[in-house]
Amino acid sequence: MQILDDLSQNVQLLLQRYQALRQENAQLRLDIEKQRQELIRTHSELLDLQQKNRRIATANALTSAEGAEEATKRLNALIAQVDRAIAALKK
Repeated sequence: MQILDDLSQNVQLLLQRYQALRQENAQLRLDIEKQRQELIRTHSELLDLQQKNRRIATANALTSAEGAEEATKRLNALIAQVDRAIAALKK
């Protein structure tokens, strides 16, 4: 009879541990989902900040003397390309 009692106690202990592991697993899944959401939010914030950084860099380049000269050169080159394309279409 002692063997059956020991077996019964072991089964009960096993079931308790199993239930505890299921609860821990459920909590870990919730933690993973929270972390995933946080990662998505952080990534979105990073993209926004990168875009703002590019805008600031562009604004700074256009407001500085060297940046203005470079912008003027680029615009002149683009205008020349458009003029050549228009001339080619007229032929």
